Amino acid sequence: MSTQLSRIAAKAKLEPKLRFTSLAHIITPEFLKETWRLMNRKGASGIDGETTAEFERDLDGRVLDIWERLKANQYKAPPVRCVEIPKGEGKTRPLGIPTVEDRLVQRAVARILEAIFEADFLDFSYGFRPGRSPHQALRALRSNIVTKKVRHVFEADIRGYFNHINHEWLMKMIKQRIADPGIIKLIGKWLKAGVMQNGVVVRNEEGKPQGGPISPILANIYLHYVLDLWFEKRCNKWFQGKAYLIRFADDYTVCFQYKRDAENFQILLEERMCKFGLELASEKTRLIIFGRFAKERKIEFGEKPETFDFLGFKHVCGTDNKGKFALIRIPTVKSCRKFLDRVHAWLKGHMHWKRRDQQKQLIRMLNGFYQYFVLYHCKSKLDWIRQEVERQWARSLRRRSQRHRMYWCYLKSRQWFELPYAKTLHPTV
Repeated sequence: MSTQLSRIAAKAKLEPKLRFTSLAHIITPEFLKETWRLMNRKGASGIDGETTAEFERDLDGRVLDIWERLKANQYKAPPVRCVEIPKGEGKTRPLGIPTVEDRLVQRAVARILEAIFEADFLDFSYGFRPGRSPHQALRALRSNIVTKKVRHVFEADIRGYFNHINHEWLMKMIKQRIADPGIIKLIGKWLKAGVMQNGVVVRNEEGKPQGGPISPILANIYLHYVLDLWFEKRCNKWFQGKAYLIRFADDYTVCFQYKRDAENFQILLEERMCKFGLELASEKTRLIIFGRFAKERKIEFGEKPETFDFLGFKHVCGTDNKGKFALIRIPTVKSCRKFLDRVHAWLKGHMHWKRRDQQKQLIRMLNGFYQYFVLYHCKSKLDWIRQEVERQWARSLRRRSQRHRMYWCYLKSRQWFELPYAKTLHPTV
């Protein structure tokens, strides 16, 4: 079945204007079982409470039942279960959790959409795409700033992006490449399925809850037409100098050679977003002087070069050992606080675990944080994070008893209290 998707992908790349009219027949019981093996089977339950383990007990029977309903056009998309997850700064983000069965069908359709639209997506788009990662986006941004004609950086944020995707526009965009009524109807059902909150189903005319396997590809398709193609085909013709866009999902920055181009782009971008039902968050949208010549230009006014955040890293204009310009990236305050809050919450809920088991979990959490944030200039910040985790753990151990012996001289001599230090894993990012 993977060979069939490869053929579709090759055809989509060879014929950029081709509309695929026959795709639904790909979703067979074998294709669904293959998709099941690719899925994360540790996800939470949907509104029906069914777990992945319960679904898998009769996988062949369930898959056959889904296929028959899809074939007879009788498949109904259930509402998703809404869960609020912390976003930082006291804010939350709604996460939609589909049922296990619906998750499987969504992932199967998402695989088909990926095979087609991957041929269309542009190189500067990195989010939720196979074979692409945040570190690749960071590497591309660094390359633009360090080696190319960049004097200004425009950072923008779309206010509540997933909640304001216009269904009508999205369906028009999908139909640019897909004309199979079966696939189109399925996507329409998911958009209209709604969200269950406190036992009540709420159906919205816009937006797509995050959490379902189909959500990332739909979000990418929308911004591909709204932003990427528009920037590549239209905006680049208007600019007098060079401009470079880097996008990861709905998070993006644009590097400019000339300030006038950046100012004109901001005006045009606001109009463009409004046309498609989106809005820029003014408090998070700004234009700054940044790059190799930022330090000299800011010194004239007695100021330091400004910084900007992208994908969890604070980007700073600095110098290397030879005094030449270097782009320094360190974890943002928000990223560090979010991780330490998570560690604190875990320790509070598992205060009475055995010390060795606590150590194993904290090592896993730290290594996960290191895996993403260990870049060249991050060592001192990550050592501080490790130290803060040690302090939180020590406080948690002391709360076990009023007659504790958990003083630093004792803890530092215990092997079970040791936590790993960060090592540079991504020196070339």
